[in-house]
Amino acid sequence: QLQLVESGGGLVQPGGSLRLSCVASGFGFQNYDMSWYRQRPGLEREWVAGDRVATGRAYYIDTVKGRFDFSRDNAKKTVYLQMNNVKSDDESVYYCNAKPGEYWGQGTQVTVSS
Repeated sequence: QLQLVESGGGLVQPGGSLRLSCVASGFGFQNYDMSWYRQRPGLEREWVAGDRVATGRAYYIDTVKGRFDFSRDNAKKTVYLQMNNVKSDDESVYYCNAKPGEYWGQGTQVTVSS
């Protein structure tokens, strides 16, 4: 089992940057596919970015390609989401996810405002 704790959310201006972190506790972190999701009020949770252990690659939803960067540090059991050139549509609660098992963190709020 994994427990996931996100941090790094907050207020960011349009065009600004923010880095989210997700720290895992438990065994076998390096064997989990990790992802970031986001959810706006009244909308379904949306997959944003993640990696696959099988390929070693990161993948992104089209709307964040070129702006967000997903990375993982297995020694620290941590994944990151570097958010650059943030837009108003990026304002959401961001959640960390691990598969298999569908583990979720509690979420971290990103607010975009000038």
